[in-house]
Amino acid sequence: MPRTKLLQQIAAKIVTLERDHPTRVAIDGPGASGKTTLADELTEHVEALGRPVVRATIDGFHHPREHRIRQGPDSVEGYYHDSFNHQAVREHVLEPLGPAGSRVYRKAIFDFRVDQPVDEPHRTAPHDAILLFDGMFLLRPELDDCWDYRIFVQADFDITLARARQRDLELFGCDKEIIRRYHARYIPGQQLYLDTVRPHDLANVTVENNTPHAPTATWHQCP
Repeated sequence: MPRTKLLQQIAAKIVTLERDHPTRVAIDGPGASGKTTLADELTEHVEALGRPVVRATIDGFHHPREHRIRQGPDSVEGYYHDSFNHQAVREHVLEPLGPAGSRVYRKAIFDFRVDQPVDEPHRTAPHDAILLFDGMFLLRPELDDCWDYRIFVQADFDITLARARQRDLELFGCDKEIIRRYHARYIPGQQLYLDTVRPHDLANVTVENNTPHAPTATWHQCP
């Protein structure tokens, strides 16, 4: 399917959801699957339909490095359980934008690149806003009850690794280290999530994104 058409379809479904609070949309998927790009592009289509967008990402809610690697820098369980501060996501974003929430939220609390908290201001979302929140592990039990719509972006691990080898070179310093980390920690951690949470079964739509210019979508009946 042409990418623009798919984005238009997803945006049209989201804006029809009736809530008495901002609509909270998860854009979940493995690292380098293309979820951030999809969320950014989806923003334009939602706004074109007349709805304001709150754009945020799980990358603003990492734990400090000491916490992230407390089970070891290559620990698969540590990657899955210790990377992100889910309670902070709920407290600063999902619950304020949910039923009976204040609509006062923060887009980030921590910058993992410098391993420091950030002084992100409080903002107030319009009552008809749509939150587009991308990241990994978003449909795990700690967060899943807070989403009003769930998108899972799927890409094969050999493809996500190839993308990461281009995207993450500055972050990790060399191609060899990217490959090592993905094989030792990141891909097994993402597979652990797929096996235990089964996000495909929870998503309203799965976007197969191996070919970004022509993704395909599978629409699900969700609980």
